Amino acid sequence: MTSDEHPDGIRLQKVLSQAGVASRRAAEDLIAAGRVEVDGEVVTELGRRVHPDEAVIHVDGTRVNLRDDLVYLAFNKPKGVHSTMSDDRGRPCVGDYLRGRWDETPGVVHVGRLDENTEGLLLLTNDGDLGHRLMHPSYRVLKTYFAEVEGLVPRGLGKELRAGWELPDGIVKVDQFRVKDMHSGRSMIELVIHEGRKHIVRRLMAATGHPVRKLVRTAVGDVQLGNQRQGTIRRLNRGEVGTLYRTVGL
Repeated sequence: MTSDEHPDGIRLQKVLSQAGVASRRAAEDLIAAGRVEVDGEVVTELGRRVHPDEAVIHVDGTRVNLRDDLVYLAFNKPKGVHSTMSDDRGRPCVGDYLRGRWDETPGVVHVGRLDENTEGLLLLTNDGDLGHRLMHPSYRVLKTYFAEVEGLVPRGLGKELRAGWELPDGIVKVDQFRVKDMHSGRSMIELVIHEGRKHIVRRLMAATGHPVRKLVRTAVGDVQLGNQRQGTIRRLNRGEVGTLYRTVGL
């Protein structure tokens, strides 16, 4: 039996190193500085052992993913692609973009949906607990959208939308709203909303008299689309995964 094969688990610094947090030596410094929590308890002893498949570890308040079978992906969905893993009518879908690399990873699904004509950030994962929480309305996960809408948006519209706008299925409140540009009878806006109702941004803007001509989701929580090319898939980095965990209280 090696020093790391032990009935009480694996040394904490090795677990952190294997998870990509830091080198084993740097991980020891993190532990000694009181920056590591195991199952809600701050750990400062370097001899602490844990079972990676059972322990919940946070570093500086951010949860560390310890399982190498879980994947977290960001997809820049093009217009015309359906938010399904397969389509019996042969239409382009998210699953088409996973084939050849990610389709061999069991259980990867999209987190929520973007309608056919909406572009932008769609998260994919096989972490069922995280995916469920990201979609559940009680966690109020913020989504950021860029939209090109018809007409010149009046100055007071953002205030009205933040206060709440009544739709047939209930009142909708945006969390943030700003006009980025206006020209040629159109406005470019950015809005942040935690709502998850179907077509909510399109329905909301149409109700205000400014139908959407183009819609792109640019962020989910703190995960940004950035300059990722359309139609590509990338792995989320450890920090991005950690922010998603924190957003939903994991």
